[in-house]
Amino acid sequence: MLTRRSLTFGAACAALAAPAFAGDASATVFVTAIYNSYKGKDSKGVALVSERIIRRYFEPKLATMMAKDEKTAARRREVGLLDFDPFIDAQDWEITNFEIAVNDAAAGKTQATVKFVNFGEATTVVLDLIQLKSEWRIYDITWLRDGKTDTLRKIFTH
Repeated sequence: MLTRRSLTFGAACAALAAPAFAGDASATVFVTAIYNSYKGKDSKGVALVSERIIRRYFEPKLATMMAKDEKTAARRREVGLLDFDPFIDAQDWEITNFEIAVNDAAAGKTQATVKFVNFGEATTVVLDLIQLKSEWRIYDITWLRDGKTDTLRKIFTH
């Protein structure tokens, strides 16, 4: 039989669980917004062409390394260390659909696995996310290349 005490306890449990679900949802929204920009024949993707844009997606230390590399390469009129799109592990794309799965790693951390087909090739990209205040940022991106993993952070810390 339901009592006022059991209803109050159930409501309290639901209220405590709500922030965890909200975090999951906001991480999913963050990742989905990134990958939606790659859908369609003439999609633009996410052009990481300025420090402001880089900082919108990446955590501060990684963003600083990426922006510094971009500025150095521009001064030298060269291509920086990142000569491909890290979100899709390619330079060009023709992607119609994404499968995004977000799993909690710990409080304020989560991992998003994104699977898609690009020009007929199945690809999986894993984004490690951290929460800064109320927003999600990418801590690292992992790709599988020739049976070995490589990461965005590793590219910039050599």
